[in-house]
Amino acid sequence: MDNKLQNSIVSFIWGIADYCLMYVYVRGKYRDVILPMTVIRRLDAMLEDTKTDVLKMKDTMDKAGITNQWPALCNAADQAFCNASPFLLKDLTSRAKKQTLKADFEAYLDGFSPNVQEILEKFKFRNQIDTMIDADILGAVIEKFVSPTINLSPKPVYTDDTMTTIKLPALDNHGMGTIFEELIRKFNEENNEEAGEHWTPRDVVELMADLIIVPVADQIMDATYSCYDGACGTGGMLTVAQDRLLNIAKRRGKNVSIHLFGQEVQPETYAICKADMLLKGDGDQADHIAYGSTLSADGNATRQFDFMLANPPYGKSWKTDAEKMGGKKDILDNRFNAYLEDGTQLSMIPRTSDGQLLFLLNNVAKMKKDTPLGSRIAEVHNGSSIFTGDAGSGESNARRYLIENDLVEAIIALPENMFYNTGIGTFIWVLSNKKEERRKGKIQLIDATAMKSPLRKNMGKKNCELTPEIRKEIMRIFLEMEQSDVSMVFNNEEFGHWAVTVERPLRLRVYPERKIPEGVLKDAEMEAYCEAIGALKPSVELDDWKSFAKATKLKAALLKKVRPYITEKDENAKPIDGEADVALRDTEIVPFTYAGGIDAFIENEVKPYASDAYVDEKKTQIGYEISFTKYFYKDNGLRSMEDILKDLNTLEKQTDGMLLDIFGGLTYEI
Repeated sequence: MDNKLQNSIVSFIWGIADYCLMYVYVRGKYRDVILPMTVIRRLDAMLEDTKTDVLKMKDTMDKAGITNQWPALCNAADQAFCNASPFLLKDLTSRAKKQTLKADFEAYLDGFSPNVQEILEKFKFRNQIDTMIDADILGAVIEKFVSPTINLSPKPVYTDDTMTTIKLPALDNHGMGTIFEELIRKFNEENNEEAGEHWTPRDVVELMADLIIVPVADQIMDATYSCYDGACGTGGMLTVAQDRLLNIAKRRGKNVSIHLFGQEVQPETYAICKADMLLKGDGDQADHIAYGSTLSADGNATRQFDFMLANPPYGKSWKTDAEKMGGKKDILDNRFNAYLEDGTQLSMIPRTSDGQLLFLLNNVAKMKKDTPLGSRIAEVHNGSSIFTGDAGSGESNARRYLIENDLVEAIIALPENMFYNTGIGTFIWVLSNKKEERRKGKIQLIDATAMKSPLRKNMGKKNCELTPEIRKEIMRIFLEMEQSDVSMVFNNEEFGHWAVTVERPLRLRVYPERKIPEGVLKDAEMEAYCEAIGALKPSVELDDWKSFAKATKLKAALLKKVRPYITEKDENAKPIDGEADVALRDTEIVPFTYAGGIDAFIENEVKPYASDAYVDEKKTQIGYEISFTKYFYKDNGLRSMEDILKDLNTLEKQTDGMLLDIFGGLTYEI
């Protein structure tokens, strides 16, 4: 569609808000009216030509007593939706009385098929009718949307009945979807605090779509493919991936069809997504968008998909989901629990303050295993997913599962300030369960933090973008598995380590002459203790607790009570077998790549400083983390003393002048 035409329609609709709603709604609430009205008007325009057929069909079925009428009515409308009311939207512009207009408008809305009713319900649009009626603006809003100066119909408007000259060109489904997306973007700019919750910048989405589709472009066949987004927001990722796959297939002479699936938890965002699908003519696709939380109410639990993308919420609590799933400690969902080869359960449940890794695991659980392509995933996360969590934690276990199953192809660090609502750094995870041979057992890290182009005007916190040229360069680096200052390829083991608990034995010196405080021992116990101490031979070694305890012949329970009062730690005392000094306990991180493993590490790195140290093997944990700073850190070096002195001299001269200006005219008495 011509950009000039698109912009004119967007400006006209945007102007409706300023013209009709300014004194009734605050700007942040304009969307509550404009978005659902845009949907209604487009659907209305698509139903105009078949309205008579629909009403005839309804009359026939009413007379026949048929109750389930919607399939036949939609068929008569030749759409995935219909409106069985006696009205078109333009019919309502002649209502002079407010109450008549309200009644007829509500009847008009009630006439839509169930799929549209769900959209209106999630928009909570009916809640706006009384507000608009009371302010006497509903009629004006309707008149603006059916204005002859814009055309939201899929058919052109001609200058006269000869239909020779087009006054307003037709608006196809793609064009309508583009306009709707642009309206959403503009409203999101007006509400920057919430924009990033369901709006991923188009430049990032296009890079993600390329990352999952381009590497397998030559393997695309004449077939049906599926694409899924478990945090689909307004559906932008799905439609971009759909367009990308269709374009790639077309260039290769392949005939493909694509089924889109998604799930969204925010009601208005869900409504926008379904509406956008309908506006683009994807009625079946709209039915594939599930409502609710992907974590606690998975709407696609039995499905598997070819391509998956997501920008899940990060840094946000999923405590409510955890409670719905039985409590964090009792979650048994097999998406978030795995088993090691020895049968040990590997819980991948992260802390409830941040559930982004669960969305990645959800996608992994939906990977196809029995197809040549398998499944490919691209998902945006913040840095927490790659390094938060100690060995044995849910986060670390999730990384362990992904890496040990060789699912991670690459992780790409994006520039800061790429998103509307956050300035922090973000990362794209690229996963596949059918890696090409050269990628097996390896992970590519790409530092694209400096690969950005500044925006002329900030969009919320977004101040830069990935231009087509930059995206092309990132794809080149990825496809070539380049080894450079901004791209490194590592074996999977590089990111694993053992968290080893290093103990040192407890050493105690005994002072039997010390008094036991009152109340510690019962009378009989005190009597037995005093008798045992009095009977000790002078040869008893007081730097050896085990020998002392044996010599007293006292019960272990009594000795346990008195030991804190008659002993002190002494590094020169003999070690107590089987007891560790908790104050000297330490944890060492031993990389999988350390030559000789844990034993060699302890021998080389610990024993030279603590010869009595040993490892408590029962406490050893396996952890995985990925640190971009470790691999891409650039040491800028220290400044030379000559440069520092030069700057100090310059500053001294500058401040001398300033001090003379300030104090030059003052005199002091001493």
